Amino acid sequence: MSGVLWRRGRTEPAVHRITGARQSLDEDVRGRQRRYVVSMLIRTVAVLLTVLLWNVSRPLSVVTLVLGVVLPYVAVVVANAGRENAPSLPSTFITGASRPRLPPGGEGAEPDDHKRT
Repeated sequence: MSGVLWRRGRTEPAVHRITGARQSLDEDVRGRQRRYVVSMLIRTVAVLLTVLLWNVSRPLSVVTLVLGVVLPYVAVVVANAGRENAPSLPSTFITGASRPRLPPGGEGAEPDDHKRT
């Protein structure tokens, strides 16, 4: 008996996990928001480090300044990236044989002289 688990004399239907299912839209939006907030926190730290390091280490402060300028663009692109691809979409091609067709002028075809004009 496949699909049935035996426990203490009772039969229960087997529970199957859906591993290939996409995450819900709520989870997807929540994950994007979380990534965006983390990116903006890193940007804030980079801008603060730029201010603090300006007179201490100019090259390092320039690096943090560039990071603070570029990171918002990257964060928006990452946050607006679409949902993940479905693990395996069904094929759009029909793999079976095509439907049989009537031959031209075969059974059920009208002769040319009876066609309506």
